[in-house]
Amino acid sequence: MDFGLTDEQRMVREMVRDLAEREIRPLAAELDEKKEFPWSIIWKMGELGLFGLPFPEECGGSGAGAISYALALEEIGAACASTGLTYEAAVSLGATPFYLFGTEAQKRHWLTPAARGEILIAFGLTEPNAGSDAGGTQTRAVLEGDHWVLNGSKIFITNASVASALIVTAVTDPEKGTRGISTIIIPKGTPGLTIGKKFDKLGLRASDTAQVFLEDCRVPKENLLGKRGEGFKQFLQVLDGGRVAIGALAVGIARASLDASLRYAGERVQFGQPINRFQAIQFKLADMATRIEQARLLVHKAAWLKEKGLPYTKEASMAKLAASETAVWAALEAIQIHGGYGYIKEYLVERYLRDAKLMEIGEGTSEVQRLVIARQLGCR
Repeated sequence: MDFGLTDEQRMVREMVRDLAEREIRPLAAELDEKKEFPWSIIWKMGELGLFGLPFPEECGGSGAGAISYALALEEIGAACASTGLTYEAAVSLGATPFYLFGTEAQKRHWLTPAARGEILIAFGLTEPNAGSDAGGTQTRAVLEGDHWVLNGSKIFITNASVASALIVTAVTDPEKGTRGISTIIIPKGTPGLTIGKKFDKLGLRASDTAQVFLEDCRVPKENLLGKRGEGFKQFLQVLDGGRVAIGALAVGIARASLDASLRYAGERVQFGQPINRFQAIQFKLADMATRIEQARLLVHKAAWLKEKGLPYTKEASMAKLAASETAVWAALEAIQIHGGYGYIKEYLVERYLRDAKLMEIGEGTSEVQRLVIARQLGCR
């Protein structure tokens, strides 16, 4: 067992950490307050090649792999979770389906510019009546001649209003159940595609989240991504990778809570001494550090399995479950350590709690992760 990072992985981590500290962290609070999409940061990340980390060079990426991508997500998440979620959704949900299932023409047209950070792609899975039950998709796509005609809606779609294209799941063969779901590419500006207004969210307020409406939306039949009827199987595979990525992002948020708590506990004086000298505070910090390291190890193991081409569904859900619940818990502990100051925006930790909560919901709730793990253990 080798827990060390390669030279390339260390280089990626240091590069992203430098970017996060210089360019991202100073803007994070303002972006959150104004609910402002971080375009300037996204372009810089693109210039550094971060969107192409998990993709091979022939697709416009660097071939750095899943672990390097997880390291980058942790660093960005520790600085600004909104930017981290934008990045994660663009890579794990937007670009990855093209890499896994796209034709060579689709990869050239969509994946290559996405891996270079030139465009963002959104993934439309969740619907008003199909959340955890994603197999209950109600959006329909009917093949009329040489075009698919789509009708339906999607909700809570990250990057929806800033994306150059959406890939959406739709029922193409209703009589086949989940085997009748397909994935279809819809370019921005397609008639019949309407993006609703951005949601006003509890946290991750600088990330773009909107509803998508499809009304007689026509796209060429060549816009089918992968094989007809394999959409359900496709998004399960995509979500495995996305859960590792969300786990890495959650570790970053949790680490930010710990770092803030360590600083504050060393500065805050009560009863004549810094509060980090009190056992009650020391134990909180020790527990935070321990749980964060546990979550990080689970994330890195799942990323390593993915990189090796080995099965990792169970490990992806374990990583996402542990990291997301650790992020929420660590943020709550950070607020407790800060006392009254933790409840006001000036001290940042209240933002960490608001941001962390979505980690337990997005890309499969904690309850869904437990179901996935149980089924992987043989429970039916």
